[in-house]
Amino acid sequence: MKHASFSAGFDLADLIETPRLATAFVPALGLDLVDATTDRAIAGLLAPGRRRAFFMNAHCCNTRRHDAAYADAVAAADVLLPDGIGVELAAKMSGVALSENLNGTDLVPALLEKAARMGRSVFLFGGKPGCADAAANRLIHTIPHLRIAGTRDGYAGAADAEAVIADINESGADIVLVALGVPMQELWLHRHAHRLDAPLTLAVGALFDFLAGTVVRAPKPVRRIRMEWAWRLAQEPRRLARRYLAGNITFLAHAAKTLVAWRSFADVQRRFLDLTVSGAALLVLSPLLILTALAIRLDSRGPVLFRQTRVGRDGTPFTMFKFRSMSTDAEARRAELLASSDRDGVCFKSRSDPRVTRVGRFIRRFSIDELPQVLNVLRGEMAIVGPRPALPSEVALYPRRALGRLVVKPGITGVWQVSGRANIGFDQMVEMDIAYASSRNLLLDLVLILKTFGAVFSGRGAY
Repeated sequence: MKHASFSAGFDLADLIETPRLATAFVPALGLDLVDATTDRAIAGLLAPGRRRAFFMNAHCCNTRRHDAAYADAVAAADVLLPDGIGVELAAKMSGVALSENLNGTDLVPALLEKAARMGRSVFLFGGKPGCADAAANRLIHTIPHLRIAGTRDGYAGAADAEAVIADINESGADIVLVALGVPMQELWLHRHAHRLDAPLTLAVGALFDFLAGTVVRAPKPVRRIRMEWAWRLAQEPRRLARRYLAGNITFLAHAAKTLVAWRSFADVQRRFLDLTVSGAALLVLSPLLILTALAIRLDSRGPVLFRQTRVGRDGTPFTMFKFRSMSTDAEARRAELLASSDRDGVCFKSRSDPRVTRVGRFIRRFSIDELPQVLNVLRGEMAIVGPRPALPSEVALYPRRALGRLVVKPGITGVWQVSGRANIGFDQMVEMDIAYASSRNLLLDLVLILKTFGAVFSGRGAY
């Protein structure tokens, strides 16, 4: 079935934009997954060139372990997009914090909105008879100027692969959405995508059902807490019980087993220590965290938490959390205060920093401002023990040897922190961190954690 629609103009920037799709290797899954925001992922998918993209959720990963043909199809895909809470948890188990959950139900409509602005067309292939047509009609009404090149169902319409390929190529589609279900849709694309003229092909699962309204999506509050799978299970308990209950448990168990086999035993111990200590800290210190938040709110205007980009392991940037101890214009005033630093080297520290609030001086004195970083530890961006995370502007000024601090995850505490903190010069701090990185072990981490309590109560170098 062919659909007519209005064409639209597009910006030249849309055509010349060629962003690279950043990926992250998730050891627990043995996969390179796209690590990008929705906007960056869409820009990468629509950039010049040919791409075959699959969405990877827990069910896909389980199927991949038992179906060799499907595993080959996944290995040959150009783009693998992380989909669902299970994959997110597996990434966190590996110490990888993926930028976003890029599920197809949210990403594909957003991708088609940008495609419409660029004047590109889409072909919908799959679903029960009438489903692709209903999905196409919904898309036309919700996305201005989207061009539907054609539709074809996944039953009788899919029986003759040669006819499908000819129909798609004749339509002139720029994008082909294939909704035949896992693993059929990926296998179909693996066998035939190279014969399609369309530069972008995507396997989209149940997307047409959602668009057509035959399956109702979970309310937004349910999606926000990552419980959409429970909503789907309640809708179709007989069909989905095995996938979502037994399947999710099997998926996480296999991910943990794979991670243990991939990592050294010492790495597994260290991650277990990080999760145990940070989780216990959140629970035990929750009254202190609440009181601190109230004190900050009463003392000065501005947010309770301070978020700042820091440099993590291997130079990867991340957002670090702290209790706000300074005025809200602290970052803007930093440049004018650099000359008053009481510390040698590239890292700025001042005993009489005028930006620090009254509550800020107290929570800095006892390192309470650092406590929200347990969230960074739980997310896998930091460790309990390690070098302090540096600012990108500081790392840009590092001498070559100082880059050795970046070979391990940054930590909340470490050798520098228990040895005098800001009283330690930059060069000496670098040597301490490099020595730790080359000789760290679980016993050393435990000793440093214990010594941290004495360092906090003494307050030496805390300002």
